[in-house]
Amino acid sequence: MPPLYSSNSSTLLRFILLLSIGCLSSFISLSADANMPLNFGQAKARAIKIHQKSPSTFYCGCPIKWEGKKGVPQLKSCGYSVRTNKERASRIEWEHVVPAAHLGYQLKCWKDGGRKNCAKDERFQILEGDIHNMQPAIGEINADRNNFAFSQWNGGERQYGRCEMKVDFKNKIVEPPNRAKGAIARTYFYMRDTYQITLSRQQTQLFAVWDKRFPPSKWECQRDNAIAAVQGNHNPYIQRACR
Repeated sequence: MPPLYSSNSSTLLRFILLLSIGCLSSFISLSADANMPLNFGQAKARAIKIHQKSPSTFYCGCPIKWEGKKGVPQLKSCGYSVRTNKERASRIEWEHVVPAAHLGYQLKCWKDGGRKNCAKDERFQILEGDIHNMQPAIGEINADRNNFAFSQWNGGERQYGRCEMKVDFKNKIVEPPNRAKGAIARTYFYMRDTYQITLSRQQTQLFAVWDKRFPPSKWECQRDNAIAAVQGNHNPYIQRACR
């Protein structure tokens, strides 16, 4: 018997879900068979297991010490300097590369009350719980990035020591370190294709450059395979580059 999920069938079913809530029950049945997470909590539990072998934090490249379900970034070993929030800088948080606000804005629950109001919306749970869009980040970086768009510009002070993350709070844009740019681009393209997330022409062009200039690392390829094993689908932009 062929597997219930291929990359194409997973993408199609997810798309159908967003088009019609009437398809939800059959989707949940299939996703349960494929062990796909249906909410953020389940996704985090599976992401933690996958990232036990993670070499470092996503943006800053700081080694992670895993203490059960708790991830502790080793800030001194990577030269990270706390900007303002020491408490959040001391822990790993799960960053949505495509922010939750960009995922939920198209749903009625979000329009009626934001993320909190979408907590029990099955459609949003699947959007929020896609492990391909989740990365372990230093909590302070996760907080400072907020839901700002990714961009690129010349100059700018380093706000986090040797971590090359740049946040322009005034203009609400972020330039990530080179080590994360390719993975960010491939994540955005995957989320766009899977969930019909809108990208501007400028974003599309920038991400196309990042995707080409910064190909997948060995860990990105391993991570994609590990996610596919528990979630049921690959990110095709990673999969085809890793063959």
